[in-house]
Amino acid sequence: MGSNAEVPTPPWRRSRKPVKRQLSQDLIVETGLHVLDAEGFDALSMRRVAQELDTGPASLYAHVANKEELLELIYDRVLGEIKLPERDPSRWREQLREYALEAHRVLCGHADVARAALATIPTGPNALRVGEFLLGLLIEAGMSPRNAALVLDRLTLYISGDAFEGSLHWTRMRASGQSDPREYIESFIGQIADYYGSLPPAQFPFMTRHVDALVDADGEERFRFGLDLLLGGIDPLMP
Repeated sequence: MGSNAEVPTPPWRRSRKPVKRQLSQDLIVETGLHVLDAEGFDALSMRRVAQELDTGPASLYAHVANKEELLELIYDRVLGEIKLPERDPSRWREQLREYALEAHRVLCGHADVARAALATIPTGPNALRVGEFLLGLLIEAGMSPRNAALVLDRLTLYISGDAFEGSLHWTRMRASGQSDPREYIESFIGQIADYYGSLPPAQFPFMTRHVDALVDADGEERFRFGLDLLLGGIDPLMP
């Protein structure tokens, strides 16, 4: 049988460089999201994205005005991952809860992207799609347009704020050199519990007596608990 060794390329054949993908806004946004996911919010810059695309920063400005616009476009790209059901006003509470859990899952799946949500008022097509769904759901269920707008604002802030808190832990984990989120959280919570437990009992009787209750729930349970509190406050606004 013959050898399976790789046959060398003849010396007269020139090696060809891989063809670059044509620069476009979509490609820049896709690359920016990749940088954000891999390296975090502070690492994202037009220069860093240009480096990933093997081009100069100036070539990006024909498609994206600046870093702020890039962040808006990245955030809207992420919002496009949110799956929305067919609107059903008779199930407004269930659908609002399902949306919040889905949006939270999507934001938490992209490192620091929730920071972009807190830095701008979303106006992209995917943000408008989400806003139209929520506003229509509440108004068709009988809520006044003004209250529906306020609920939309506060619910979005709650989801984004909780996801942002999670991203802060992601940043601290990377800075500490750890790579296992479970180990990091267990270590972090353990330090908090030890500190609470060391407080003077006479001065902090409830904090020291109920340390376990203070640190017991994980992030997902805390988010769901807060969400149910928020939804419970919406009930009186319905007819």
